[in-house]
Amino acid sequence: MSLETILLWAVIGLIAGWLASAVVGGGYGVIGDIVVGVVGAFIGGFIFRALDAGEPFGGLAGTIFVAFIGAVVLLLLLRLIHSSTLRKA
Repeated sequence: MSLETILLWAVIGLIAGWLASAVVGGGYGVIGDIVVGVVGAFIGGFIFRALDAGEPFGGLAGTIFVAFIGAVVLLLLLRLIHSSTLRKA
């Protein structure tokens, strides 16, 4: 994996994670947004493949959109897990 690929993943992750944090709430900072966005890209890719739907539009914008959807799902799951652990305590 080249340095360019890693930087592209980081930029896509940062944008998708930041957008998802803006929509769902609960910012995790720059590094956290990158992680949420990159993990969200995997989740979004899995969701879109499971639904047998391709990227809604091509290029970088489509990749960011798929990562954004996955990041929103991830943040909602994290919020659900966090709230259920608070109720138990």
